[in-house]
Parts: sequence; structure tokens; C-alpha cells
Amino acid sequence: MSSAEILSALIAWTPRLAEGFVWNLIISAVAMLVGTILGAGLALLGSPALATWLVLGVRAPSPEALFLGRIGGAGLLAIGVACWFARDDRGSRAQQGLLRALLVYNAGACAALVLAGTASPTAGVALWPGVGLHVVMTIWCVLSLREAPAARGTRGNTSG
Repeated sequence: MSSAEILSALIAWTPRLAEGFVWNLIISAVAMLVGTILGAGLALLGSPALATWLVLGVRAPSPEALFLGRIGGAGLLAIGVACWFARDDRGSRAQQGLLRALLVYNAGACAALVLAGTASPTAGVALWPGVGLHVVMTIWCVLSLREAPAARGTRGNTSG
């Protein structure tokens, strides 16, 4: 094979390889997101007092706060399970719905954590890393949704 043929083959295959690489990155990010959501859900279900201390720095939360933490943990666990089952539905309406829901969740969680960090005199060690994680995941959701019309078009699903 000559140098010109090798170069031609590289030029022809680079877009396909790049698309596969991008999808591998997206799948890795989804796996990280699902793992994080499942972990947070399990932490809130199992030990909401520890989660409250790590995020807010509150050592003795009220029983009502613990109850609400467990409800939130169950919700996060449900989101994680839904994301896990939709992970291979590339470009489907179900996946788009989950991405939109995750966008709302991550933006809202980011805003709530920033408010807690600026309005509360105490903050736990996980508060600002949590803000950073939710900012990154919000950006990831936006980028995934912007890319979605191209993926939907390749599957023949052009409905919004």
C-alpha cells in the first residue's frame, strides 16, 4: 500500500472513527452519570444524615430532613435506573426525554447547592465539588441535546 493510499484511507475513515470516539465518550459520561446518580440515591436512602453532613455540614439534621432526604434518594435511584435502561436508545424520544429531565435536575441542583453555599454559614466538604459536578453534567446534557437531531435523523425518527 502506497503512502497516497494510506492517506486516502485515513481521510476517508477519520470522520467515522471520530464519530465512534465521540460516542464512546458519551457512553462513558452516561455511565459516570448513572453511577453518580445511583450512588447518591443509595447514600441518601441508606444514610441521609451522612449525606447531609457531607454536603451541608449539618451534623444533626431533623427527622423531617432525614425523611425528605430518603424521598430524594428514592427519586435519584429511579432516575439512575431509567438512565441505565435508556443508555442504548441512541437518539430515541425516550432518551431525549431523559436528557431533558436530567438537564432540569442538574441545573436545579446546581442552583440549590449554590444558594445553600452562599446563604448558609456552614457548608460541607462535598458542597462545592457537587456544584462543579452538576455544572459539568448540565453542560453535558445541553451538548447531548444539541447533537441529538443528527442522531435522530440517522435512525429515521424525525419527530420532536
